[in-house]
Amino acid sequence: MLAFTVRRFFTALISVWLASLVVFSAIIAVPGDPAEIILGLNASPQARDALRAKLGLDVPAPQRYVTWLAKAVRGDLGESINYQQPVGKLIAARLQVSVPLSIGAALVATLLAIPLGIFAAMRRGTLLDPLITTLSQVGAAVPSFWLGLIFILYFAVQLRVLPAGGFTPFETDPAKWFRSLVLPVLALGLGQAAVMTRMTRAAMLDVLDQDFVRTARAKGVGTGKLVLKHALRNAMVTIVTILGLSLTNVFIGSIVIEQVFALPGMGALALKAIGTRDFPLLQGEILVYAATIVALGFLVDLSYGLLDPRIRYA
Repeated sequence: MLAFTVRRFFTALISVWLASLVVFSAIIAVPGDPAEIILGLNASPQARDALRAKLGLDVPAPQRYVTWLAKAVRGDLGESINYQQPVGKLIAARLQVSVPLSIGAALVATLLAIPLGIFAAMRRGTLLDPLITTLSQVGAAVPSFWLGLIFILYFAVQLRVLPAGGFTPFETDPAKWFRSLVLPVLALGLGQAAVMTRMTRAAMLDVLDQDFVRTARAKGVGTGKLVLKHALRNAMVTIVTILGLSLTNVFIGSIVIEQVFALPGMGALALKAIGTRDFPLLQGEILVYAATIVALGFLVDLSYGLLDPRIRYA
């Protein structure tokens, strides 16, 4: 397992490095002079030259990339042009919103989807199976932002039991912090739960149709033991794959939900960086997104090795 972990870790590192290369190349490939884009056409040549020097644009691109990457490795992602603050500090502040939102949505999706998917597969041929399948199809078809708007209209405007938007830090008031995240978490998590339910059901059906399950059932193995020890254990590799993809979708989907509920998270910061042409901030944000997605993939890979020892030697 140690050798497998080391191999996957170095693969993840290479992936992050490639992502950093793509991020940096994409930014410098933007047509036009970044200093002129940021300051406008009426800026003086002295101001443009000063901004070019501040952004490091007065040195060759390979040298800029090496300098930027070396600083990023040490946790220095540069300074935001718009906020005049370190990019790392800005991102860390926004992660206090985006991380609990993403984790909460992933928990909602997982706790709903896996039991419902298993239940639908075990009740194949009854009315409950098509009912759950139909509901999951409807849930997957509904955009999370639309679901968020419906939640606001019903729970915030009509019933007035939860806030329509805004965010209260945990250290300020834990109860208000929880209330401010309930609707965004549900709006983001329910859509992913619908997708995961369908995939979990399909994975369980594949396993339940195999010979070793039929043999276990013929030997009189109880339903609970059949599901937990035989079927679910063999379907876990597929389910973990689905879970990893869902976590990625939740993290990226939080960008839209943060706008719907006016949450000051990573999504709002990214859109602000795009709108103000804040290239250092945009580079830092995209790199953090890429590193997070690679880290999730690394954890999924480790789960494969734990669930199926044959994968460690593949």
